[in-house]
Amino acid sequence: MSLSRSPSPKPNGGWSSQGLTDNRAVSPARRAYETNGYDGNDAQWAAAQARSNAVRGYPTIQTKNEGYFKRTRRKVSEKLPMFNALSPQDKDWKDQEKLGRGRWPLKDNDGRFATFRTFLGNFLRKFKFLFSILAVVAVVTTVVSQLNVRGRYRSNSRLGGGSKFVIILAANEGGGVMDWKGPREWAIERDSVRNKRLYAERWGYNLEIADMSTKKRYAHEWRESWEKVDIIRNCMAKYPKAEWFWWLDLNTFIMEPSISLQQHIFDDLSQTVYRDINHYNPLNITHPPQSDFLDAVTRSPTGDNLTSSVDMILSQDCGGFNLGSFFVRRSSWSDRLLDIWWDPVLYEQKHMEWEHKEQDALEHIYTSQPHIRTHFGFIEQRKINSFPLAACSKVSEMGEKEHDPRFHYNEFDRDFLVNMAGCEWGRDCWGEMYQYRELSNRLNRSAWRKLVDAVKGRFQRATTEAGKGKGATNDGK
Repeated sequence: MSLSRSPSPKPNGGWSSQGLTDNRAVSPARRAYETNGYDGNDAQWAAAQARSNAVRGYPTIQTKNEGYFKRTRRKVSEKLPMFNALSPQDKDWKDQEKLGRGRWPLKDNDGRFATFRTFLGNFLRKFKFLFSILAVVAVVTTVVSQLNVRGRYRSNSRLGGGSKFVIILAANEGGGVMDWKGPREWAIERDSVRNKRLYAERWGYNLEIADMSTKKRYAHEWRESWEKVDIIRNCMAKYPKAEWFWWLDLNTFIMEPSISLQQHIFDDLSQTVYRDINHYNPLNITHPPQSDFLDAVTRSPTGDNLTSSVDMILSQDCGGFNLGSFFVRRSSWSDRLLDIWWDPVLYEQKHMEWEHKEQDALEHIYTSQPHIRTHFGFIEQRKINSFPLAACSKVSEMGEKEHDPRFHYNEFDRDFLVNMAGCEWGRDCWGEMYQYRELSNRLNRSAWRKLVDAVKGRFQRATTEAGKGKGATNDGK
């Protein structure tokens, strides 16, 4: 006999096979329930059974943490501080308030100060995030300024390229050749050195302050201005990785410190310098030289037309070459030129005839040695050597000095540098230095400073006009 487990087609018929019908014992409660007229399939019985199951529940397998979010919530809640963890019998207990707890202690007759401290504390707590950001910015700015990150970047030969330039400033720090300097001379030196030092630090250049008073080349003579030739050679040995050397006299002032030498001159050298001296030739030097013994490049008025061959850059004023501000490049040509230029034969033979000493010597070399001309590059004077109105000026019929756009400083064109050339001969060097220093400070103000000065100027004008109007009213009375 096969025991089939298929269910009976009859409702509540049990199993279709004999002997497999469910004859389990029935509980007394259910038997009483059914004897009262209720069927086991009745809806009320089903509802009661469902409620009983809901109360009793079914056994299930549950993990300890019950998922990621519940686990995270549990861990966070465990770390929270617990306050007033009281036992059930102490649930109605409350902490008594004590004076001064959680607040500043109050003093007699101190109400205003306590109120201010409370306001200040609340204000600081409210904006503590903002103050934290400002503090971080201030600290970073201070650290960057102390480390001179900008200067290091600009001085790098591969990044800013500032290490390729050396500024040589001639200063008589020892006091002078014939006598000691007075207060004005010391003030000029202080302002001039500070101007060059700030400019060099800003762009990562090297600054060499040459003492023109304490060094003697020869024991039997003193040729102060000729020393610049020897100082340039010493600087080339001191800075072996530098390429360009910029000589500056003490009576010079950089008017536009925000402009680098690369931007001003060297990024576009071919358009900045000119090779043919006939462009401006106050000395009337015959150029190009004519000789059958010279090569084609030397006979050319512009040389080889390559900027790579320019080893000296200088300007010309109304009297010829000006060496108050000029550039020399490190090269074999420069070595030969400096050797010839510093040769004592020139000094011994011509120092009584040459009024401008080393300047006249260089003009003589340029005129008598045509082969060196191909390495000269001339630049417009106002690019690196603007003059004040008192220098190199003509006097009009009215007795006033006329402005010459080739030489004299122009505020509206924002000339790069001013050279107070010849101020020690009957002019006020300190007055001119002070004038251009203040002008440079005014022209290079920040936007905020310009706004403050504009408001201050309007206020002063309004006050002056009000005073004049009041005075006129009093006069009328």
